[in-house]
Amino acid sequence: MRAIRTFVAVDVWQELRDRARLVIKSLSSAPAKVRWTPPEQMHLTLNFLGDVQLTEVPAVCASVAGAAAPFAPFDVELTGVGVFPSLSNPRTIWLGVAEGGKRLIELHEAIENGLAEAGFRADNRRFRPHLTIGRVRSLPEGPGELAALVAGLEEFEAGPMMVSQVAVYSSELGRDGPRYEVLGHGDLLGR
Repeated sequence: MRAIRTFVAVDVWQELRDRARLVIKSLSSAPAKVRWTPPEQMHLTLNFLGDVQLTEVPAVCASVAGAAAPFAPFDVELTGVGVFPSLSNPRTIWLGVAEGGKRLIELHEAIENGLAEAGFRADNRRFRPHLTIGRVRSLPEGPGELAALVAGLEEFEAGPMMVSQVAVYSSELGRDGPRYEVLGHGDLLGR
């Protein structure tokens, strides 16, 4: 039986992807080896399921759609640049979520609970809404310059967008990074 890496995410509007590219351009001058996220792959991950059997994908999609349906569409605002786990040891570079962050957490929890009820494993990691824009591979000269550039973008504002739908994706890892395919959608239908 075939398994596929699966996750649930919110697509990011093109205008915000364009602004994220500006951040990437300004951070690219640092002496760091970073795998930057291609703009067409930028998304706000809500839930990561890992390997799911192909025969279980319809159940995942139905569960996600059912969990998302009671939510009304809401706005989120991407603002601030930061890193995980810390500026002294940057591994993931991200844009933060200001307005709408609490609603994204609630949506994540509802989807997580719906998936658990359907028999899928919970992620069990603390969820912090963010848009990953790069993964640090190495820092030949240390984190200093990259940390300074990130700190200088702490107040960066990418702008707002509306969340009205979530998507279930498959992720196939390849030499040039992951390739994503939409498996299903869940509309936010509440009022």
